[in-house]
Amino acid sequence: MLEALRSTPWAYPALEVVHIVGIALLLGNLVALEARVLGRAAVLPVQALARLSLTLALSGFALAAASGSLMFATQPAELLANPVFLVKMGLLGVAGANALWFHARRSLAKLDLLARVQMLSSTAIWLAVVFCGRWIAY
Repeated sequence: MLEALRSTPWAYPALEVVHIVGIALLLGNLVALEARVLGRAAVLPVQALARLSLTLALSGFALAAASGSLMFATQPAELLANPVFLVKMGLLGVAGANALWFHARRSLAKLDLLARVQMLSSTAIWLAVVFCGRWIAY
């Protein structure tokens, strides 16, 4: 599999497309849910929107994680030596911790100031992850 990624001219770019689609699903659905948590589209029930958005966001994360793992496997030494890659991995950990905290405190049921701060933080963290990912590519 790894040899095919290295030797087939279209394989790695196709994997990058899968990675970008995963990121789009993840970030797009988090932003939609954030808009609702921040008071936009108040006619939409937050719990129903959250079920849809989070399911799609998790699917996007799974795509991005799987494709990212394969991309990492093609050049692990170079990536581990890249400080931006290490920052990206740290940010992924922070994003996961923030998501766990958000759900553990049942922020969707509360929709309080802290829930809003957590959602804004989540989007900022994910945008930083995307920035690092693009920086690594160049």
